[in-house]
Amino acid sequence: MIANVIVDVPAKQTDRPFDYRIPPLLADWVEVGSRVAVPFGNRLLQGFVVGMADVSEMNPAKLKEIGSVLDPAPPLTSELVKLGIWMGREYVCPSLLALQSMLPGALKAKYKRLAVLPDELDEDARGRMQQEDSGLYACIARKGYYDLLSLIEQFPASSAVLKRWMKLGWLEEQQTVSDRLRKKKQLAVYPTDVPLSPEALAQLARRAPRQLEVLDYLRDSSGPVLLSELIAALGISAGTVKGLADKGMLVIKQAEIWRDPYAGRQFKASHRLQLTSEQQAAYDTIKHAVQSGDAHRFLLHGVTGSGKTEIYLQTIEDCLSMGKEAIVLVPEISLTPQMVERFKSRFGDLVAVLHSRLSQGERYDEWRKIRYGTAQVAVGARSAVFAPFTRLGLIIIDEEHESSYKQEESPKYHAREVAVQRALHHGAVVVLGSATPSIETYAAALQHEQREAAASAAGERSERTLPSGSTPPLRLLTLKRRVMDRPLPQIHVVDMREELREGNRMMFSRRLYEGIAKRLERREQMVLLLNRRGYSTFVMCRSCGYVVQCPHCDISLTYHRRAGQIRCHYCGYTEKEPGECPGCQSRHIRFFGTGTQKVEEELYKHFPDIRVIRMDVDTTGEKGSHEKWLNLFREKEADVLLGTQMVAKGLDFPDVTLVGVIAADTVLNLPDFRSAEKTFQLLTQVAGRAGRHELPGEVVIQTYHPDHYSVEMAAKHDYSAFFAREMRHRQSGLYPPYSRLALITFSHPDIPVLLQTGERLIHALAEQGVSEVRTSGRVEVLGPVASSIPRIKDRYRFQCMLKYRHEPRIPEKIRAATDSLDEWLKKHQVQLSTDMNPQVML
Repeated sequence: MIANVIVDVPAKQTDRPFDYRIPPLLADWVEVGSRVAVPFGNRLLQGFVVGMADVSEMNPAKLKEIGSVLDPAPPLTSELVKLGIWMGREYVCPSLLALQSMLPGALKAKYKRLAVLPDELDEDARGRMQQEDSGLYACIARKGYYDLLSLIEQFPASSAVLKRWMKLGWLEEQQTVSDRLRKKKQLAVYPTDVPLSPEALAQLARRAPRQLEVLDYLRDSSGPVLLSELIAALGISAGTVKGLADKGMLVIKQAEIWRDPYAGRQFKASHRLQLTSEQQAAYDTIKHAVQSGDAHRFLLHGVTGSGKTEIYLQTIEDCLSMGKEAIVLVPEISLTPQMVERFKSRFGDLVAVLHSRLSQGERYDEWRKIRYGTAQVAVGARSAVFAPFTRLGLIIIDEEHESSYKQEESPKYHAREVAVQRALHHGAVVVLGSATPSIETYAAALQHEQREAAASAAGERSERTLPSGSTPPLRLLTLKRRVMDRPLPQIHVVDMREELREGNRMMFSRRLYEGIAKRLERREQMVLLLNRRGYSTFVMCRSCGYVVQCPHCDISLTYHRRAGQIRCHYCGYTEKEPGECPGCQSRHIRFFGTGTQKVEEELYKHFPDIRVIRMDVDTTGEKGSHEKWLNLFREKEADVLLGTQMVAKGLDFPDVTLVGVIAADTVLNLPDFRSAEKTFQLLTQVAGRAGRHELPGEVVIQTYHPDHYSVEMAAKHDYSAFFAREMRHRQSGLYPPYSRLALITFSHPDIPVLLQTGERLIHALAEQGVSEVRTSGRVEVLGPVASSIPRIKDRYRFQCMLKYRHEPRIPEKIRAATDSLDEWLKKHQVQLSTDMNPQVML
């Protein structure tokens, strides 16, 4: 047999399968989805088997052989391999990157060059090597090989000797391919199958009572016990246990340890709750779809607090009872602790958790639980959509509107689109849940509703049989009321211009200040949102107007007072806070704008006894920090949860009765056609944190644009009115959902090179017929122009935007156009990337 292998070289020239002969010894091990080590040029590389062919179909004589198989079972299913090929085509990226994105980091290839002593090397040569450099020889001879780069680092003065030994053939250079991480193993103690006689036990009781304790402990245990745990539990030495092993009364050997991020945590079991009539109707519809075995899509549009999570839990329970598996995606790592608690309390060890804040080992072992079938529910952020299930029945995407479901590095996939492809393969159901669905999603659901209504009015059948492989329509399920008919919080919009005119120069309006004071008095809790971290957003000289900017990016530096630093939030550049103006040396340097650090300081200034938890990128960098802060807040160890957008969605605390939005305009002023939508979503989501239980809620939104429709409609909880207004805006500019977008970005340290690249790109697109389509109004090419942030990390950035409708071949044309520029891009070291359906326009 011949294996078609995509090799670990993410370049356009190698973005295709290469044929390798399967040696007879590996014939039973190589399958579609296997990772293999293959010779490629003069290197040994990792590759993915994406297909098989019969040897009779080609001449195998010139083909190289697969060197080894890296896993006993393929880490990728054949379905995921097909999905990776689809992603490469749809998102204009190398298929290799798509396949790699599906695996935990532990399975990314680690390459080593080894210096190896040949087996046939005679004693004379070995003696001469030892005489010439005994330390270097001893290092290699200990195992017969040693990592070449490590040798060069450890023996820098011996480089010439190392080279000479290789030239003489005394050393050979070999390459290896291995994983970045191994399974975790520790010494464990196992009982023997041989029964011990009463005489032997009596003798132990007389001469070694501690050893008898060990045997009693093992007998009472359900299985093997870790040596370290046994020593700690009984307060004995390792020698006591080893003595028993020497007598053949027990066995000590290496055992695999599964790394569990939730080891030692107890989750109180939860049970199905009584559903409201609205919840029941939505649940019944989804359950019926899961039972049908066909692919379906639903938008579960429910106001905040309407009980969407309970519907998720009950439909998953039904899914598992049918022998199927489920994936639940959440947009923020900060939401994962709460979701994990809810799902673990319902499904226990059947839940595996996948997100980037786990250690590589923990993520690897959670992934293996799924691959080996011991977990049936995967909960996690974006990449959990690739959980390697083989009987997938349900994919839930909570807060589906969030832009974090779109990956910003290659492969630039959207989890929502990938989920649909997986559902088509498995005959699974995709549920998109949100109180504020994306405009594109809601438009698709409404369009289907209108088609169904028109068909019904005409007396036609509403349910049509779809062609095989076509995307199922998006059906709308609505939850208009909160659970137990609790009222939505009352929202007050405060015009901060009026506050200034009336002499209030605080960052807190009078209404918000009074609200905070009342909650402190009543011992209730608050959530405060400001979508800007740091202390001040920019540093400026009041004498000459100089603004301190990043030397590597066209962006101002943000002041972080606690660290006494100013930082770039794009490239990470940091310097000490300036004491004087770098331009005119004036001492009148001032810090302008407000970040979460400054809000925290002002809270302590005005309310000295207040207890604040701040959650932003600066305070949640450590592993487990999200969970730690949220648990402290849940246990009422703080009065205020202050943070960026990570505190705005999904969190449910019974005693939160006040939500304050310090500045509603941070997103509104971004150069992005979605800025109004993102503002409405953020305000609605954070408002939904208040009054979710018995206590009524209140929301204060501070803004300089109180009459903007996104703020007005959010204050009225009126998604339908906002949607209608926003659709008119989108139609006037032919933005999604009235078109689709493709963004081609290219960067280089020199602007003239970028200008030439832009001209060549336009010409290449024209050669693919894109400019011809443009004249018919179906494709519009905008640019090339400088990006919104023209320079990041010392590279200038230009972009070209394509707007198109009903053009399924656009990805193919873009790939052909950019491929034709390969020689130019390589020669001038221009970096180019394509983003289909971009979510961030910066």
